[in-house]
Amino acid sequence: MVRKILHIDMDAFYAAVEQRDDPRLRSQPVVVAWRGPRSVVCAASYEARRYGVRSAMPALRAEQLCPAAIFLPPDFARYRAVSHQVREIFSRHTNLIEPLSLDEAYLDVTENKTGLPTATRVARMIRQQIREELRLTASAGVAPNKFLAKIASDWRKPDGLFVITPDDVETFLPPLPVARLPGVGTVTERKLAELGVTTVGGLRGLAAAQLENRLGRFGRRLYELARGQDSSPVVPDRPTQSISAEDTFREDLPLAATEAAICRLAEKVWQAARHEPRRARTLVLKLKTSDFKVLTRSMTPAEFPANVQEFTARILALRERVHLGPRQRFRLAGVGLSNFYDPIQRSSPAPVPLFPEQADS
Repeated sequence: MVRKILHIDMDAFYAAVEQRDDPRLRSQPVVVAWRGPRSVVCAASYEARRYGVRSAMPALRAEQLCPAAIFLPPDFARYRAVSHQVREIFSRHTNLIEPLSLDEAYLDVTENKTGLPTATRVARMIRQQIREELRLTASAGVAPNKFLAKIASDWRKPDGLFVITPDDVETFLPPLPVARLPGVGTVTERKLAELGVTTVGGLRGLAAAQLENRLGRFGRRLYELARGQDSSPVVPDRPTQSISAEDTFREDLPLAATEAAICRLAEKVWQAARHEPRRARTLVLKLKTSDFKVLTRSMTPAEFPANVQEFTARILALRERVHLGPRQRFRLAGVGLSNFYDPIQRSSPAPVPLFPEQADS
């Protein structure tokens, strides 16, 4: 049976939420990022993107490209709440929902709850409900598998819908540059170019064994993708493996001066974990030195902290296990929870720390 897969991607999600909630920001170039020499862009409105501003770009570069941009610090609690509303709309149509992040997800609508006759109709209905109920826009891709659906959702952004039917695959894929295939970054693209391959059609001319010899196991995956093959299912409700938050400081700090940031991060992680039905065993502190050396310290207590104050105190206690001398400076701190388990189970496997103490560096 041919599957019917949707990939729904909210348009400039964080920036769009800010513009929706503050009418003064509408039609303005909005950049969601902390200002500072080390901050990066979390999201940019389409008005800002016209100037070349993109996610993950250094905030200073974004400011150079678009001096008139309005910079707003991210409010992840608010974005998460809106994401839950989007997820509720998805759930009206199918239970097979695989979130990839706060702003995108795969849906398997091979059989849908509303009885709509086609996956395209389902995608249209979802986009309409998001627009009418949340006053936001989403782009959608419809295809027989996840890989093609993700490509399709990006085809007519923003606020677009694109459909790749099984009959379209043979004409749609070959002209695409190989960089459009998931997992093909600059290194893989360069290796394929050395073989004379720049398009998916050219990739089809290589044997599976040749690709495996050149690219290892990923070569087999590319061989399949070039032919539109992707059997990976939509996996709903992947269990949480970790919850974390981190912050890059405006300037390098001595260890003693990191306490305020660590306390803020601990509170953020604690609040996020409150909505998680599974429970964590392991507490983690991450620090990055000025020369980019990453240090982790972790503990798996016999009893989990009862409140945010106790949690914060234990995270700060992990900091006391860092001994690099008073001259050492740090550029980043992170706080996390890991080693989650289901409390409903009568018994659970022994805890396996994410960062074993013997691996501390």
